[in-house]
Amino acid sequence: MAQVNDIHDVSTQAAAPASSASGSSWQPLRQPVFRMLWIATVVSNIGSWMNDVGVNWAMLTLSASPLSVALVQAASSLPMFLFALPSGVMADIVDRRKYLLFSQLWVFIAAAGLTVLSLLGMVTPLVLLAAAFLLSAGAAMSSPPFQAIVPDLVAKNELGAAIALNSLGINISRAIGPALGGLILSLSGPWMVFLLNALSVLGVAWVLWRWQAEPAIQRLPPEHFFPAVRAGLRYVHAAPVLRNVLARTVAFFLFGSAGWALLPLVARRELGLGPGGYGIMLACIGLGAICGAVLLPRLRQRFNPDRLMVLASLLFAATMLALAFVRHFWLLNACEFFTGFAWIAVLSTLNLGAQRSAAKWVKARALAVYLTVFFGAMTTGSAIWGQLAAHFSIPVSLSIAAFGMVLGCFTVFRWRLNKDPDLNLEISGIAENAPQQAIAHQRGPVMVIYEYQIDAQDAHAFTLCVQEIRRVRRRGGALSWAVYQDVQRPGLFVETFVVGSWIEHLRQHERHTMNDLKIQNRVQAFHRGGQPPAVRYLIAPGKA
Repeated sequence: MAQVNDIHDVSTQAAAPASSASGSSWQPLRQPVFRMLWIATVVSNIGSWMNDVGVNWAMLTLSASPLSVALVQAASSLPMFLFALPSGVMADIVDRRKYLLFSQLWVFIAAAGLTVLSLLGMVTPLVLLAAAFLLSAGAAMSSPPFQAIVPDLVAKNELGAAIALNSLGINISRAIGPALGGLILSLSGPWMVFLLNALSVLGVAWVLWRWQAEPAIQRLPPEHFFPAVRAGLRYVHAAPVLRNVLARTVAFFLFGSAGWALLPLVARRELGLGPGGYGIMLACIGLGAICGAVLLPRLRQRFNPDRLMVLASLLFAATMLALAFVRHFWLLNACEFFTGFAWIAVLSTLNLGAQRSAAKWVKARALAVYLTVFFGAMTTGSAIWGQLAAHFSIPVSLSIAAFGMVLGCFTVFRWRLNKDPDLNLEISGIAENAPQQAIAHQRGPVMVIYEYQIDAQDAHAFTLCVQEIRRVRRRGGALSWAVYQDVQRPGLFVETFVVGSWIEHLRQHERHTMNDLKIQNRVQAFHRGGQPPAVRYLIAPGKA
């Protein structure tokens, strides 16, 4: 269940801005709300890691089946696969503070319920799997809105430092939580770590309750849920950089999940460790992640994202082979240190790739799709490797996963993370003026037509260039797009696209990014005449 904590790690790192913040790295802590929320979140994440140790160890005492232990990982990954996108939509269309409070209440109830059942001796493998699912569902609900509120807590020039502090806090809790959880398990039992996890949630809820957020300015009515889902999916489909990130995410985490899913089995069955020893192994992974987070800025200066991703993947594959065959406790812990180092390098690289490929208006939804793919791969992989370990052996399962990860590195030749390095998705604030007629927002569908006058010698080049604007229209919400050449009027090319309603077209005007503007200017440079391309709007007739 360790990946529940990585949900927050994914969200905070993914929000990192393209530009670095100025000033001290600790400057965001001068903001009272950010400081209080940062401290509360570190405490809460320590509780979550303690809870992970308790759940995994309780499952080991109840069932020796590799599949049962691996299913804990699957149960904690599945909610993100199921709920990340709906949560991302909710984070874009409702009050994020209230939604976060609801998610914290959900986690508290689930953790408190598991505590009571543990005290009463009513914990079974099915109860543990259900608890892992419910706790992870709460984390899935909170991840997109937590990512989205960071810019509201700090000044713009502090945003980069704020994200770095969040990542540091995650890795501090990763180093402390497992060791502390193992110690408490040795002294009292699982019920105590479950109770402390429940109490740790209350600090985050208290900070959110006291925080008085500035109301967002809405020029247009908020999107409805299902249209917002469709808009997010259309954006992902028309964003080639984000699609590359998703492909590389599957290639790594489908195989990388074996290291997390089978780690408790290696600790208990292969090394004969108690909860304290298992906690030390997880703490070593956390220390490796902290060192990785500290060294990553220097590594990014030396390696581009694709090379860094390949090197970290090969390192992680090597540590999985160590997990399969090394049976000396401290030597294996030294290898697990590099597991944490490689893991944080991969997470950070993919997260930053997802962030830079998502415009602000759809960021929560785009990152939610990334999280869905991430945890879908983790869930599927955990079930596969647990099944293989049950039918063959743990070393065989880990060896196959390591070999698959090496093969997955070859995806760099097809899906490059460094594609379009100059991509700028900041909102441009410059858009064409829509007609001023009073048109009902829900009228539609709407066809928008641009007319370009192109010189004969530029026709072929224009035809190639205008294809770039297809993704711009699609990302903004177009249902269909096409370009035609008028056979009766030489040099006249007509671009058409259809949106679902008039309000969707108005939203397109607010979604123009600097990259969209660059592409649009490149296309319009082919246009001849003293005026910009003529624009026409056709709308479906209203009901009588």
